Amino acid sequence: MSRISVRGFAVASATAVTTVGAVVGVASGNAQPSSDNLEATAADATLLADIPVGQQAQIQVSSLTQQADAQAAAADAAAKRSAEEAARIQAAKTAKAKKEAAEEQAEREAEEKAARASRSAVRDASSFSAKSSYSVSEVQAIARQMVPGDQFQCFSNIVDHESSWNYQAQNASSGAYGLVQALPGSKMSSAGADWQTNPATQIKWGLNYMNDRYGSPCGAWSFWQANNWY
Repeated sequence: MSRISVRGFAVASATAVTTVGAVVGVASGNAQPSSDNLEATAADATLLADIPVGQQAQIQVSSLTQQADAQAAAADAAAKRSAEEAARIQAAKTAKAKKEAAEEQAEREAEEKAARASRSAVRDASSFSAKSSYSVSEVQAIARQMVPGDQFQCFSNIVDHESSWNYQAQNASSGAYGLVQALPGSKMSSAGADWQTNPATQIKWGLNYMNDRYGSPCGAWSFWQANNWY
């Protein structure tokens, strides 16, 4: 039999030997020695051949079992840590997504509230007293009260290009008329019989036209920029 040194193996397996039970006693039929004696015996053994053959297999099996249990416990602990970390990361992502969704919802609600407030603040054409004539500044003041605040600049851009805020502007070749150059001008009669002389009536018709055809004055202005007409 080869004489293989097992000092390190014997020392590492001392505890395993005690759990197996009095190895020497089991093999020889003698009384079970104490665990201290077993550990001392294992620690003092220097060669595999020094340990009785009947005990060698039990020592090796116990050691391997102990190693397998330790490896399984380590693997379980690592898997648990990995699962906990994945759960933590997912929880953080979920919380962030919920926060962003809540912020977006709050922003949309604020915009909708502002839009409703703007629409409720506008005046109808019939609320303005008719005059024999209007200056550009007066026409613009009327428009500011009739057109929603977030749409006024787009509406103003179109009127600037179409009539320069002259409510009596007329295109001799096409027949377009008024602030928004309705073609023909008589279309504006749907907003009021005084469409030729009342800028408020023209503004009312122009605003309705832009909303119906392009969704809003800003939609109309985007189309105008691309085509130079609307």
